[in-house]
This record gives sequence, C-alpha cells and structure tokens, in this order.
Amino acid sequence: MRTLAHVSDLHFGRVDTELEAVLLEDLTALVPDLVVISGDLTQRARRAQFAAARRFLDRLPAPHLVVPGNHDIPLYDLVSRVLRPLGRYRRMISDDLSPTFLDDELAVLGLTTARPAAWKEGRISCEQVEAIRWLGSVDGGRLRVLVTHHPFIPPPQGKRPPLVGRGADALRVAAASGVDLCLGGHLHLGYSGNAAAYHAGLPRGIIVAQASTAISSRRRGEPNGYNVVRVQGERLELEARVAAGDLYTPLRTTTFARTEDGWEVA
Repeated sequence: MRTLAHVSDLHFGRVDTELEAVLLEDLTALVPDLVVISGDLTQRARRAQFAAARRFLDRLPAPHLVVPGNHDIPLYDLVSRVLRPLGRYRRMISDDLSPTFLDDELAVLGLTTARPAAWKEGRISCEQVEAIRWLGSVDGGRLRVLVTHHPFIPPPQGKRPPLVGRGADALRVAAASGVDLCLGGHLHLGYSGNAAAYHAGLPRGIIVAQASTAISSRRRGEPNGYNVVRVQGERLELEARVAAGDLYTPLRTTTFARTEDGWEVA
C-alpha cells in the first residue's frame, strides 16, 4: 500500500501559523510515502514568503514533490514577472519545473501550469503534453499520478471557472499513458470527479482530486483542508481532511475501484 498526502495553496504571507504547526503534526502522524504540493506556496512570490515555504518543506516528514502556482510568479514586480517569472521559486524551492517521483508502486509527474502572461489562468504546453508520456513508459503495476496547479474539471456546484488550457489534449495523452489520478488546487475548493464525465472521448476514466487551501486564511467558503490518497491493488481511497480547531479530521472518504474502463466509484 502507498499513502500520498496532497497539500495545496499554502500561501505563505497569508497563513495561519498555528494551523501550520497542526498540519505538520497531522502529516507526521499520517506517515505518508510522499507529500505532493500542487502550487501557490506563496501569496506574492516575495523572498521572505519563499523562505517561510522552504522552512515548511524542510520540516515535512516524507519526500515531497512540488509544482509552482500562479501566486509563485510576481504580480506587481513587472520586471521579474517578465524576465524571471519563477526565478525566486527556482532558487529557493526547486529548479525542477517538471519533477518526478518513482518507487516500486508510484510514478508521479508534476507539470508547471502557471504562466506569467496570463498570471491567474494556467496552461499546458505542447511539450508538456508530450512529457506526460513518461508516465506510460514506466513498468506496469504502479499508480500513475499527474500533478498540476490548475484544474482539469470544474467544481460540482457554483460558477465554472476556466480550466487549465490545453487540458483536454493533456488528458487524452494521460489516458493513453495509463494515468490513474490527477491532483490539483488553485480554486481553494476540495472536490473530486471522473475526468471522462467532463471531457468527451476519453478512452478511460481518470480520477481528478482537487485540494482546498491547507493553511491559508484565503478560504472560499469551506474550511482549510488537504487530501490523503491510499492505494492498494485495484482500490483507491480518497480522504478529504479538514481543519477543526487544533486538529485535522476526516470530512469524507470516497473509494474507487479499477475497471476495464479506468476508475469508478466503488
């Protein structure tokens, strides 16, 4: 069995410092095999905010894979935004903008969808679409996971925000490459669904799990939270955990089963 912790939208510069400690305690008790962080480590891409994010990453109880979000690109510093959009992120967090993780049961690929020209909206390039094929090249039997900041599917209720650009093309390659799970953030809303229900023509079902903001005060009508993914054989359990006072507690758990057509709710 493998356990992933999926954390997103930390927004250092706008965090609840007490909740940060609670999250680290909860992750330590969870003992995950990997912590995935799907972007927006900072609020305004400032050095002090990246330094705080770096300290957080150094305290994680497991290996981590991280991708930047749009807030990790300067908004008001136009020179840096144009010439060095991810300069501080690359110096202080990671120089790898397409990180991978591979062990006996997991294959994880992160793609950077933040774009300085659009800033808020995200996009996948043609080169990144092709990079997804790496997940199909690894030996069979592993859970194949794709991580982005911007979402592939909309929330089930409310307004439908723009989805990641070129997302349909990326999902077609992901399905052909055997991708099982897509993890993302950006909207500060926790929800999940089947990509095939929103993108016509996908040959197989892919689970999409969105995480809310883990520790930021920038909540969107729901509590801070993160996701826990547990996979064993042909079953996958997705648990949403939310902050409640001085702890995180399970909110809902969805179980998926692998079928000939991909993943379906069990």
